[in-house]
Amino acid sequence: MTAVRDFKYRDPISPLPWEAARPKWSVMIPAYNCARFLATTLESVLAQDPGPAQMQIEVVDDCSSDDPQRVLKEIGGNRVGFFHQPQNLGHIGNFHTCLDRARGELVHLLHGDDAVRPGFYELLGRGFDADPGTGAAFCRTMFIDAHGQELSVSPVMQSSPGQLENAAVRLALEQQIMTPSIVVRRAVYEELGAFDRRLKCSEDWEMWVRIASQFPVWYEPQPLALYRMHPQSNTGRHIRSAKDMAYTRMAIDIFKSYLPTELADDVAVSARRTYALSALETARRLFGAGDWAGCLAQMNEAFRFDPSLKTIGRMLQLVARQGGRIVHPS
Repeated sequence: MTAVRDFKYRDPISPLPWEAARPKWSVMIPAYNCARFLATTLESVLAQDPGPAQMQIEVVDDCSSDDPQRVLKEIGGNRVGFFHQPQNLGHIGNFHTCLDRARGELVHLLHGDDAVRPGFYELLGRGFDADPGTGAAFCRTMFIDAHGQELSVSPVMQSSPGQLENAAVRLALEQQIMTPSIVVRRAVYEELGAFDRRLKCSEDWEMWVRIASQFPVWYEPQPLALYRMHPQSNTGRHIRSAKDMAYTRMAIDIFKSYLPTELADDVAVSARRTYALSALETARRLFGAGDWAGCLAQMNEAFRFDPSLKTIGRMLQLVARQGGRIVHPS
């Protein structure tokens, strides 16, 4: 499928010289104004550090104003590398820098506000050791709040570790992989390119489906990654405008072409219905918080996902439950 390897909207990842020293792991930590969480992130990696010969650890800072280097010196000393962008590139550009600077065979993108649990690198590494053809390995995710309190855990996709059957289709039905929970061979990024520049949200979902359409994907059922939910996160910043959902629709449209032709339409319709419900649930929460504009934006996206009578009925039910109080803001 030529669309999978279309570099029009994706920056290429340059192969490393064959003679270059290669650690097994590259833990690349993109950071932007998240210094208050960065100590937890670094401590979670350093607790599993096999040493510099086996693991590159580097923070790539996108022109933060909260002094992440201070945290690095306190927690990582000289063990953790640091690269400061000369200007703010946005998270897609910063991700590309992370991938391009990675020297390891296996690349773990770990946001500066997320973390990993003990055993992450050992257990996900087994997926690559078991099959040299494995393109990526991921585990379940534990969602936490800004204070580190557990909110929820992603569902189990299969009961035991191993290759995920029908991975591309299953991953296209719903976003199951949070970025801190997945490790990807650098050679895969070299072949398929970096994240799609058209997407400001759901760029990770598109990437994981892209990879799964071309390479075997390994699954570890233990929840070994921590994904932090807070208003300043990338997704959190886009919820009020419902741009998070607009980009999700775009991602579905993009990766539909990666799927088997006979299944693509049904998978895309199912994914759209799933996120229509998600948008309505977000609309309910926003209305409960008194954010009418955000509620209306999410309801509009729900209809754009699935302009069916069922969706309209659910929208009317939401309004009725709130006493008909949703009005256009003046």
